[in-house]
Amino acid sequence: MIYTDTRDKAVKTDFRTAVMNGMNSATGGLYIPVSFPKLDQSFINKNPAPNFRDIALRMAQPYVEGEIPDSDLTGIIQDAYPFSPKIVPLDAITYVLELFHGPTCAFKDFGARFMARVMSYFNRSENGTLHILVATSGDTGSAVGSAFHNVPGLDVTILYPEGKVSLLQEKQLSTFTGNVRALKIRGTFDDCQKLVKTAFTDVELRRTLRLSSANSINIARLLPQSFYYMYSALAVRDRCVLDNKIDNPSIIAVVPSGNFGNLTSGLIAREMGAPIEGFVAATNTNRTIPDWIATGSYNARPSVETYANAMDVGAPSNYERIAAMYTLEQVRHLFASYWLDNDGIIKAIKSCYDRTGYIIDPHGAIGWKAWDDIRCGSMESLMGGPAGSYEKPGLTPNVPDWAKEVVEKKTVGILLETAEPAKFGATVSAAIGREPPVPARLADVLKLEDRAVPMPNDYEQFKAWLLKNL
Repeated sequence: MIYTDTRDKAVKTDFRTAVMNGMNSATGGLYIPVSFPKLDQSFINKNPAPNFRDIALRMAQPYVEGEIPDSDLTGIIQDAYPFSPKIVPLDAITYVLELFHGPTCAFKDFGARFMARVMSYFNRSENGTLHILVATSGDTGSAVGSAFHNVPGLDVTILYPEGKVSLLQEKQLSTFTGNVRALKIRGTFDDCQKLVKTAFTDVELRRTLRLSSANSINIARLLPQSFYYMYSALAVRDRCVLDNKIDNPSIIAVVPSGNFGNLTSGLIAREMGAPIEGFVAATNTNRTIPDWIATGSYNARPSVETYANAMDVGAPSNYERIAAMYTLEQVRHLFASYWLDNDGIIKAIKSCYDRTGYIIDPHGAIGWKAWDDIRCGSMESLMGGPAGSYEKPGLTPNVPDWAKEVVEKKTVGILLETAEPAKFGATVSAAIGREPPVPARLADVLKLEDRAVPMPNDYEQFKAWLLKNL
């Protein structure tokens, strides 16, 4: 497989280079495959649907062909995934895809664990340590730290915005030892991300340190996240025969979105043949992408703090990949977009709990509310009436190609539940009047010592710290 650059299509490189470099330091662009191979229909139509690890192997093979033999790739996947996603029906046409059953209770475990093992595999033939820099708005850092902890030849520095992640999330970030450490930056996630991106384009720094990324700017994070889209789409398609009797349902993936890496992974799965008709980009007050879809103008902006903090991203990196894969008009045909403010998030958590008994986290709650509004009349109203204002919470004024199928009751929704609700206990409790249960692996983290290093939002000081300590 050949990989190119979102900013320079003349660039041609291999998987190893794309993974180990993270991004193209010469252009600041992100790596992306030049094409997306289709899985065989015989595999996609297999009955019963293939299991998660079989899907992961089939989907990964073309992207690493000639670089990782099948026997080694099988070992990487088996080691990365001692857990699987789970599908939970909320009603006859609504399914939650639970992605929090990994070690850090967040969907980022799927991408981070695969990436860590691939990097370790490639780094065996290199001299010296590969230094991973990762910015996080919540769950990425802990997933990366866990995935890379004590992995030979790899070293991780996590940047997170001080005071802008939940208590449990911060404990997961700030308590690592050994080859993983955290810097708490006096700023926002966008500030953290800018520090990381600046480091990657710093020629002097890169002459001293071998650097790579573990955010969704790294292609090795995005590709494995596509596995669970294929898995859930095939499983839900098979379930619909009994659950709702919809013949050949149109599957809509509803994706809580911040840096838009997760949704980009869904696009990759669809390109490879996953039976997904369309997507809902569900976000919070940081509505840069919904505004772009509504107006045609992409305007990155400072992020705003919300209850769904992992989505507090004002300048989403993966906009570049989406814009490289599709024109704006193609995006409008494929996407609906939806956003909520903090008041709406609280009400959405309560609505989901009151109507289904399911405790959902603040990010997934936006997805729940988006899907519920869409299927209960918002999309039909948008099709037949005035467009409304994209500046108000709710469904933004864009009618995707699959809107008519919603009105005709031919759609089912897969809601991506990206994090364990216990990570946001205070917010969930404020919504439903009770604390969500805390898994033992999260409760144990609260007992550990904080080790995060305070750091101002200043690149020169960040660079000096890296050169002194790494």
